[in-house]
Amino acid sequence: MRNFFQFEQLGTNYKREIIGGLTTFLSMAYILVVNPLTLTLQSVPDLPDSMRMDAGAVFVATALAAAIGSLIMGLLAKYPIALAPGMGLNAFFAYTVVLTMGVSWQSALTGVLISGLIFIALTLTGLREKIINSIPAELKFAVGAGIGLFITFVGFQNAGIIVNNDAVLVGVGDLTHGNTLLAIFGIVVTVILMTKGVKGGIFIGMVATAIVGMVAGLIDTPKGIVDAAPSLAPTFGAALDPLFNDAGSIFTIQMLVVVLTFLFVDFFDTAGTLVAVANQAGLMKNNKLPRAGKALFADSCATVVGAILGTSTTTSYIESSAGVAAGARTGFASVVTGILFLLSIFFFPLLAVITAPVTAPALIIVGVLMVSSLGEIDWKKFEIAVPAFLTIVAMPLTYSIATGIAIGFIFYPITMMIKGRRKEIHPIMYGLFVIFVLYFIFIA
Repeated sequence: MRNFFQFEQLGTNYKREIIGGLTTFLSMAYILVVNPLTLTLQSVPDLPDSMRMDAGAVFVATALAAAIGSLIMGLLAKYPIALAPGMGLNAFFAYTVVLTMGVSWQSALTGVLISGLIFIALTLTGLREKIINSIPAELKFAVGAGIGLFITFVGFQNAGIIVNNDAVLVGVGDLTHGNTLLAIFGIVVTVILMTKGVKGGIFIGMVATAIVGMVAGLIDTPKGIVDAAPSLAPTFGAALDPLFNDAGSIFTIQMLVVVLTFLFVDFFDTAGTLVAVANQAGLMKNNKLPRAGKALFADSCATVVGAILGTSTTTSYIESSAGVAAGARTGFASVVTGILFLLSIFFFPLLAVITAPVTAPALIIVGVLMVSSLGEIDWKKFEIAVPAFLTIVAMPLTYSIATGIAIGFIFYPITMMIKGRRKEIHPIMYGLFVIFVLYFIFIA
């Protein structure tokens, strides 16, 4: 085992890898709670049951997708990078594709599955890296920041801090309401923990908020801690149903936009995470990522597996950097994280205590982490600032990640051509321009 993971060459040992794997798990364990709440649209009242996924099945699918993805990454690519259904992508899945576009969650899972299969094909042919390189860096950073603002907006809504206001669209909610006060408490605690650099600060903040909520009588005490795993039947294989029973709903411009968005966001989320964590761990060689193909293949396979199980796109997690900071240097840490996700399946009863006010702080803090890419955009160049800004601001204001991406990608070739920088525009960007123009025509 030590030789397989090259412990000696990388200067690590079992203790460091186990602690690193545990730290990564604690840092990203919030997804076990947030993902079911997001995909079931718990924060949206008065929806028909047909629009909501089964919470228990999504919980199991989330844990299994994270476990399988992390194990593949650890054993195949041998990187200390864990995977799980991605934040931002799950919000796009639930709030944009299902809630706004009116696509069934089964067809949305089909979109995830198709994007995963395309990922595998692009990875095996080497095209994935070429496509990543064709998108200007400024728009990559803008998409990440925009999703961060969108997630934060959802978090403030779930907390009751931001509410509907017919006069000015949105306004401040009742800050004296019990659940809102509980969410504010959670935000303060999580901010303190993250500022002090506490490992797993987001997860610990959620636990603390849930405990305070139970003590205050705002959250019902769970009936148990350990129980048999919920059934996966409601979501398992649902991604395949539209392909065989309703193929007409798949081959549409609307579904093309959905698949492209899943592809685009996961493209850059994965690439950024791989490079960032590998740099932190000192694994980069001559500014290149060793075994990059295997890492991308692991990520692609995890998306396909997750879609079949019943969850949104599974991707590499930047929280893996917490495990690297704790000493992880090899894929053994990812194996540890994967095993912990498997064990977590039997703690489903605890999910009942994780309500919207408990998860709101996690969404807001994750948003803070995601908007850090704003500093990488050259705001002094107007032709860059316009598409980047519109991408970022349109996501929360239109309540649609896809719309934000579409607007930014339409304006980018326009401003660049007017500025006389036509030669810097990759041909793929022209293709995306046409696709997103058609996207708005379709909506109209």
